[in-house]
Amino acid sequence: MVMTRDADTRTGDRRRPVRRAPLAALAGVAAGAATLGTAELLAAVWTRWLGSAGTSSPLLAVGGAFVDRTPPWLKDWAVATFGTADKLALGVGMALTLTVACAALGVLAWRRPTLGVGAFVAVGVVGTLAVLSRPATGVVDLVPTAIGVVVGVQVLRWLTGLVAAVRADDTGRPAHPSARASTGASRRQVLLTAGGVTGVGALGVLAGQLLGTVGRAASRTAQALGLPTPTSTVRVPEDASSGIPGHSDYVTPNADFYRIDTALRVPRIDAQGWSLRVTGMVDEEIEITYEDLLAEEHVEALVTLTCVSNQVGGDLVGNSVWQGWPVRELLARAGVQPDADMVLSRSVDGWTAGTPIEALTDERDSLLAVAMNGEPLPAEHGYPVRLVVPGLYGYVSATKWVTELKVTRFDADEGYWTPRGWSERGPIKTASRIDVPRSNGDLAPDEDGAVTLAGVAWAQHRGIERVEVQIDDGEWREATLLAEPSVDSWRLWTYAWPDAAGGNHQARVRATDATGETQTEQTAAPAPNGASGWHTVDFSVA
Repeated sequence: MVMTRDADTRTGDRRRPVRRAPLAALAGVAAGAATLGTAELLAAVWTRWLGSAGTSSPLLAVGGAFVDRTPPWLKDWAVATFGTADKLALGVGMALTLTVACAALGVLAWRRPTLGVGAFVAVGVVGTLAVLSRPATGVVDLVPTAIGVVVGVQVLRWLTGLVAAVRADDTGRPAHPSARASTGASRRQVLLTAGGVTGVGALGVLAGQLLGTVGRAASRTAQALGLPTPTSTVRVPEDASSGIPGHSDYVTPNADFYRIDTALRVPRIDAQGWSLRVTGMVDEEIEITYEDLLAEEHVEALVTLTCVSNQVGGDLVGNSVWQGWPVRELLARAGVQPDADMVLSRSVDGWTAGTPIEALTDERDSLLAVAMNGEPLPAEHGYPVRLVVPGLYGYVSATKWVTELKVTRFDADEGYWTPRGWSERGPIKTASRIDVPRSNGDLAPDEDGAVTLAGVAWAQHRGIERVEVQIDDGEWREATLLAEPSVDSWRLWTYAWPDAAGGNHQARVRATDATGETQTEQTAAPAPNGASGWHTVDFSVA
């Protein structure tokens, strides 16, 4: 008779039975770790050896495939809930899901070996197809994942065999017909073996990820030393900032600048091998190298970038001094054909943005940027080259790690987020935010009994004309606007509330741009074309 239960229930057995299902689950987790550890380590080495532009990492491929299929409502929820830690949250979620799935496969492989191994292979095939679905990936990039699956299958068979050989009790009697030794195997042996394999697999994943994110610093530094001196510079006057604690700096430090993109791992690009192609509806297709770009006349520009997923009062907005070559110069050199109305920019990882062509060819400071706040672009912000376009949300303009500009039409092409429900052109809405006080914060009156509120407002490429503050449903009072060095960047404001009454209060803010358009009270979610509404905070006066 074949026994499939976890315990030996024969009469007279007084020893505590050994449960094998948890051991089988651990065996499945170990097999999954062995698969991923092998595949990730080989993928990192594979990419460096072949110099492939594709994604051979199964973890990044599966995560990228998930991101590609994320609907707008889920993207909004993830950004609103996790902010710039959204990728970390995705990674944790993937790890938990894979752990549970591998545990279930381990139990299945112990009870039904053929079916369990087949299911394990099927999951490996899904990972292989995910790798194949990534941009610029070829068949050769499947090799690391395929080898990882083969290793995982062998580990799964080996460990589930050990589980089957575990003694039911301390008498040494095997409790499963597939037990391979007369004395069986010990529970401790299985735990130590499976735990060791899991640890080695985890180290392989970690090593693969580290190998994929480091390196080429020397060539990056060498290229950074050659940044040209801009022919046109910007100056930020002292009266553009207030110095009030908690009030935003006029220029956002690089380390504090928000990052929202679809790249699960920041691309590490050697500038010496980078190039940018201009294709599509042009008189002559052009390709320039990084050295070519540095040889052009660069300018500096103050430009505020905003993510379309930014909630009312959110912090997915930042202002920097960008240095680069105006995009209009490159497009003029290629010769844009009259019927073109859009430029589809493409990132090294395949991400695309569809930008209205007038935003890249008029006199605004749309740049192929190579520097940020006087430093070479950080890798997470697009090194070696990214697009910076005033007046448009980032999802239709701010392509990082840019490698191609395809001159085309909106009725012929669309960017990454447009088919996922976001609007086509993405003009930035007029917005404002209260920085001081924070929600549920406290304000202390000065010697004259006044408290000071402070914040920022933005309407890129239009400029801010007026900011008004309302306290406790009272009249709207005009705030003091600080200096505005550029209409393409945000503007800071302060408001002194005289004779502030102690206790709990509520403040609202609204802005009016230079065209005379004032923010409306009506609140709208970010999708499909940006959030709107007045930012409101509750606070107390001591």
